[in-house]
Amino acid sequence: MNTKSFKDNSSPKHSSRDPRFLEALTPILFLIVMLTANVFLFEDTLGGANQIALLMAATLGAIIIFRNGKRWPHISDQIVKTIGSAMPSMLILLLIGSLAGTWMISGVVPSMIYYGMDLINPKVFLITAVIVCALVSVATGSSWSTIATIGIALLGIGKAIGIGDPVVAGAIISGAYFGDKISPLSDTTNLAPAMAGTDLFTHIRYMFYTTVPSMIITLIIFAIIGINYDFNTSLSSAETVKAAIDSHFNTTPWLFLVPVILLTIIIMKVPPLPALMAGTLLGGVFAVIFQPHIIQNIAGEATSYAKASYISVMQAMFGDVSLTTSNPTVDQLLSTSGMRGMLNTIWLILSAMVFGGVMEAGGLLTRITRPILKVAKSTGGLVTSTVGTCIFFNTTASDQYISIVVPGRMFRNAYREKGLKPEVLSRTLEDSGTMTSVLIPWNTCGATQSRILGVPTMDYLPYTFFNLLSPLMSILFAYFRIKIRRIKEDK
Repeated sequence: MNTKSFKDNSSPKHSSRDPRFLEALTPILFLIVMLTANVFLFEDTLGGANQIALLMAATLGAIIIFRNGKRWPHISDQIVKTIGSAMPSMLILLLIGSLAGTWMISGVVPSMIYYGMDLINPKVFLITAVIVCALVSVATGSSWSTIATIGIALLGIGKAIGIGDPVVAGAIISGAYFGDKISPLSDTTNLAPAMAGTDLFTHIRYMFYTTVPSMIITLIIFAIIGINYDFNTSLSSAETVKAAIDSHFNTTPWLFLVPVILLTIIIMKVPPLPALMAGTLLGGVFAVIFQPHIIQNIAGEATSYAKASYISVMQAMFGDVSLTTSNPTVDQLLSTSGMRGMLNTIWLILSAMVFGGVMEAGGLLTRITRPILKVAKSTGGLVTSTVGTCIFFNTTASDQYISIVVPGRMFRNAYREKGLKPEVLSRTLEDSGTMTSVLIPWNTCGATQSRILGVPTMDYLPYTFFNLLSPLMSILFAYFRIKIRRIKEDK
């Protein structure tokens, strides 16, 4: 009887109401103000300023949710669920840090740079970077693996021949996300048609209408940049860079077995975590075999080679490793931070997931996007609204999967009611949700690629032409009614 009385008395206190539009928008406006202030007040926003901004905005969102009658267990459960969805990404990020370390001390990355400088013409280097990354990402289905392996080597080559890091990073990301977008092995390429209600290969074929023009324009832009780039001063130092690498590493084509084996493992559909761990351990083994002087240099006073090997490989996997040469450019290429270097990025992802979990728990994100469905009347307006919603979720929920899943659920019936086939929605989700995730500094993709390449997101953003063009191409096709598939009336 007491229990029944307790339930009767407590239920009104915890009755919840839907948030008002201004309430839902308040945490986002607060976050934008704090992030803007951090850009001007802190030299390194990734070092903690942006993380605190996300947590403060999450706190404000939680207060609003409490006022609307939500209980804390509901909020905390959603936060844990959201963090759990990002956990594979964070584990992959840690392994990428350790892989970069062992691939550096083994000479894999230095050898790629050494031989790549001979094979690649500087004038067409940017186009080559886009095409190579596109081919690898199509074969693997992973932009992250492509950027963490081939991308790092290409960035080093670009630095050695005098091309700015942001430009090279833009070319690498443009190519890597081409494959992430159209490869049947990609998780987002499978997720988008599942949310829209079409099959995988219909989705891929339909995406070519917007993807091919975007990539052609991207290649033309990079060709123009390459032709007009001034290499007069940088090319003269290329041989100096090669000599510095050759004097410290045993550069040999045998080292290319490591990336070849890793790419083979990934193509065989081995999950990312065991595949990256295999690549990390292979790098450590090849370091012990091919680079004994590097091993001794890192280990310092170790008495035996076995002890020195253990210390050096472990140090490369978890901590800082830097080798000093006579060339400052090479010194930058030969420094890694292992898993430790990824901790600030993981901190940012955790903070972003807390904010996204709070916003989703209180229905704040849904409340903000609800008016969009009322405004979108034409096909062009509906596609534009979908693109804007995907970018909105990439910015607020900080995760590309949420930017595909939630808008996919929201707009699925709207597309059907307007007589549009589901592949129109799936293509729009991919063109906007997948492509723009890497352009947001606190999104899991933007934070990860920025850390892997060592280039701030806002620096490489203007050069990610393929990613910037893809959502615009979707909108353009919709307004001009180019290849917009409709459901026949008899169906």
